[in-house]
Amino acid sequence: MEFDRRNDRLPFNESDEVEAGRAGATESSSDARIRHLQRVPLFSGFNEVELRRIAELSRIVDMPAGSAVTQIGEPGESFFVIIDGTVAVRTPVGTGAELHPGEFFGEMSLLDGEPRSATIVATTDLRLLVVDRLHFWRLLDETPDLIRRMLTILSRRVRRLEQTVHTILHGTNPT
Repeated sequence: MEFDRRNDRLPFNESDEVEAGRAGATESSSDARIRHLQRVPLFSGFNEVELRRIAELSRIVDMPAGSAVTQIGEPGESFFVIIDGTVAVRTPVGTGAELHPGEFFGEMSLLDGEPRSATIVATTDLRLLVVDRLHFWRLLDETPDLIRRMLTILSRRVRRLEQTVHTILHGTNPT
């Protein structure tokens, strides 16, 4: 699976991995996290040592549909990568995009120390890879390619926001 540099959607393939996950219920927690990480294009091309390190610094959390993962205005303590499920992004301007498996959120509060800028709600049952603040910077220090990938996606998000603002203010799309 390759990181798609053309957009910030991270392609995902899960059909046989779900069955493999059910069959491997006795595997170690670390091995389960590595297996999930291998499915996330954001981590594609990472070697086993890097994946194992990410697994050591993260945890997997399951949440039912309807759960609020983050609340706008609250302090941000974690970074999230969606393994399975879908979330809705709600900002002060209204409901925004849906995020799908392979996409991430929660990084802004960890990067700038400001409160959450959006409420994220699970629209389906959800499985998340979670990296807490304590480990976030260590993870970025130890995996510089992850920084490049995240910056590319963040830049695309800013450009999309700029286009939306331009359309609202001028009634036309600059592209």
